[in-house]
Amino acid sequence: MSVLLLSSEQQIEDMLVSSNLIAADKLSQLRQEAVAKRTPLFTYLINGGFITEEDLTRISAKANHIPYVNLSNVRINFDILKLLPQDIAERYMTVPLGEMQHKLVVAMLDAGNVQAVDFLSNKIGRSLKVYSASETGIREVLKQYSKRLDTSLSASLNLEQAGIENENKKATNDIKTIVQDSPISKALTAIMEFAAKNRASDIHVEPGENDLKVRVRIDGILREVMKMPKSSEAALVSRIKILSNLKIDEHRIPQDGQFTIKVGDKVIDLRIAIAPIVWGEQVVIRLLDKTGTSFRLEDMGYAGRPLRLIREGIKQTSGMVLTSGPTGSGKSTSLYALIQEIKDDSINIITLEDPVEYKIPGINQIQVNQEVGLTFATGLRSILRQDPDVIMVGEIRDGETAQLAVQSALTGHLVFSTLHTNSAAGILPRLLDMGVEPFLIASTVKTVIGQRLVRRVAPGAEKYESTAAETQVIHETLGKLLPPSPDKVSAYCVDLGFKYLPLANQSAYTLYRGKDTIDTPGGYMGRMGLYEVFAVTEQIQELIMKRATTNDIERLAQAQGMITMRQDGFFKALNGMTTLQEINRVAAAEIGAW
Repeated sequence: MSVLLLSSEQQIEDMLVSSNLIAADKLSQLRQEAVAKRTPLFTYLINGGFITEEDLTRISAKANHIPYVNLSNVRINFDILKLLPQDIAERYMTVPLGEMQHKLVVAMLDAGNVQAVDFLSNKIGRSLKVYSASETGIREVLKQYSKRLDTSLSASLNLEQAGIENENKKATNDIKTIVQDSPISKALTAIMEFAAKNRASDIHVEPGENDLKVRVRIDGILREVMKMPKSSEAALVSRIKILSNLKIDEHRIPQDGQFTIKVGDKVIDLRIAIAPIVWGEQVVIRLLDKTGTSFRLEDMGYAGRPLRLIREGIKQTSGMVLTSGPTGSGKSTSLYALIQEIKDDSINIITLEDPVEYKIPGINQIQVNQEVGLTFATGLRSILRQDPDVIMVGEIRDGETAQLAVQSALTGHLVFSTLHTNSAAGILPRLLDMGVEPFLIASTVKTVIGQRLVRRVAPGAEKYESTAAETQVIHETLGKLLPPSPDKVSAYCVDLGFKYLPLANQSAYTLYRGKDTIDTPGGYMGRMGLYEVFAVTEQIQELIMKRATTNDIERLAQAQGMITMRQDGFFKALNGMTTLQEINRVAAAEIGAW
C-alpha cells in the first residue's frame, strides 16, 4: 500500500477531520494505538477500516495541490492504453488517461515527485499532465493491459517485414536462428502471457489466405484477439516447433509436442498440436495451469445425491466407473478428482493417458505413444502385470480397449474411464456397439456419469425476475420432478444438494446474471459441470441384457431418481450459480432446446 504523502502528516490529519472522515477525538485515540503497535498512523487507519486508501490519496493530493482521480472502477479504452507501453506503466506505476493540449495525461502513484515526473517525461519523449491516484486504482488499470492482446504487435511485425523474412529464410536452414528477443519470439511470448493471465484453456493460431488469426478459448468460448501479417506465419510456427522439440522442416503431417512457460509465479504446461491445413499449418496450444484447477468433486459442481452415488461407486474394490461427454466437457478432470478421492498409500493406482495432462504425486502415470506401438490396448495389457488396484484409462476408443477394460474389472480391479456419448445412458449401448457382451457390461459397470461444462455467474451478480417464457420452461423442465407438498419439495431439493426452491407453479422466479466487465466478460467467471449420474441397478442390468436402447435406459434411470444434465442446470440457475441462457447454449443440441 502506498499513497502520496508530501505534506506534513499533521496537515493531512487536520484535513481528514475537517472533511468529516474521522472525528478528532477518535483520531487522537487511534494515533496512540498506532504508536503502541509501532505501525504508521495512516497504515493503521486504512488497515482498521477507519478510512479508505482512496480517501487518504484524495486528501493527500488536495493537500499537495495535485489533481486527483479515482480509478477503482474506471475502464480505459485500449487506444489510450497504447499511449504508454505496459512495461513502463508497470515500472513507474503510471497509467495513461488520454491526451490534452498535446500532453499525455497520466495518473501516477508518486505524482508529487517532480524528479520522477521529469524522468518519465524524458523517458517517453512527451510532456505530461499528471494526476494522483491510489495504488489500488492504478493496479486496476494495469490489469486492463493484460485483458487485451496488444494489437500494436501486428503493427510492429508489419514494420519489421525484413526481419521476419530473414527469420523465415533462416528457419528452414538452422533451427537455432529464431532468437529469444526477435519480433516473432516477443509476439509469441505476448500471446501466451495474455492467454495465461486471462484464464484461457487454448490458443488457436489459424492461417488464412492473407493473414494469421489468433483466437483464445476462455471459459469454453473462442474469441479472436489479434491478427498478424501472413508473412509472420512461417517464423511463428517454426518458433513454436523449436520450443516443442518438433521437426521444423516437416509441414505435411500433424505433429504433437509440449513445453513449459512461467507467467508470474505460475508454471504452466503447454500441449502443442500442429496440423497442415489448406492455408498453412494450424497450431492449437492447450494451457494446463495446475494452480488454477481444483480436483475436489464439490468444487466441480457435484452435490447431493449424484455425489453420494459416485462416492458409493468408487468405494467398490472392482468394477467400472465411466464418464461421458464431448471433447472439452471436463471428463479427464472428473477422473483426476475420482483418483484424488481414493488415493492412498495402501493401493497401487496406474493411469494410461493421452496425453498426461496433470502429473499427480503418488500415481503411476503412463503416456500413450502411438509411434512406438504403446496404445491404450497394449498399455492396458502391460498395466495388468504391474499389480494395480485401480486403473484409469484416459479414453475407451475401440473394441479391443473396451474388452480389456471389462476384463480388468472382472478380475478384481477398479477401472475408471471415459467414452464419447451424448448422455450417461448412452454409455451402455456404446459398449454394446464396441462388441462387449451384455452380461459383461451388466456385471462390471457400477456407476455412469454424463457431463457438460457451463460458465459460472461472476461474483456480485444481480437478481431479476424471470420472464413469462423463462417461467414456462422452468415449469416444463422441473415441474414433473417435484412433489406437490412444499415441505417435500424442500426435502427433495436438499437431497439433490440445493437450497429450498418454492416451485408450486409460481408466476415468476428469482434468477441471476453477472455484470459484464473487463474481468468478467458476459457476466461470467470460471466454469462448473452439469451432471447426470446413476448406478447400474438390477433393473438396468435386465435392460442391458435385452440390448435396450439409450432412451429405454434413460427413462428407467430417471424413474429411479436420476436428474438429467438439463434439470441439474436449471436447479443451479435457480440457485444463482449459472444462467438459463448458458444452460441452453450448452445443452440445446443434445438435451433439448427451450
